[in-house]
Amino acid sequence: MTVVQFVIEVVGTYVATIAFGILINIPRRALNFGGWIGVLGYLLYRFTVLAGGGYVIGNLLGAVVIGVASLQAARLKKMPMILFNIPALVPLVPGGQAYQMIKNFALGHNDTAVSFLLQVVMISGAIAFGFLLSELVNRVQQRLLRHHR
Repeated sequence: MTVVQFVIEVVGTYVATIAFGILINIPRRALNFGGWIGVLGYLLYRFTVLAGGGYVIGNLLGAVVIGVASLQAARLKKMPMILFNIPALVPLVPGGQAYQMIKNFALGHNDTAVSFLLQVVMISGAIAFGFLLSELVNRVQQRLLRHHR
């Protein structure tokens, strides 16, 4: 991957996250943070995949980072956390695999379609579990801060 390709991916991720936020009527003052949180989650996902960690682990780690960063942004901006984490998830959604699954079912290639179905289920489960883990990280962080004071 060249530097130009990397920059295009980062800019595209930011724009896609912001555009989805606009589409679902996220308040304007939450869009920039949501875009950068989406980029952060995508970068962790991408680097994990490039390092050989796989799509499922990459999505899991990306979702954890998105969840933790969304809570921090929500506290900073005094807004609900969901305004940051829903648009930030857009780069992690397994849309390509879902499309391939439907296409292969329609063409009668059931073995290939089931393979894509399993990928969609594993990636979606990893994202959900990543949010669960981010909630655990956030609670441990809050307890440590309270204990430290």
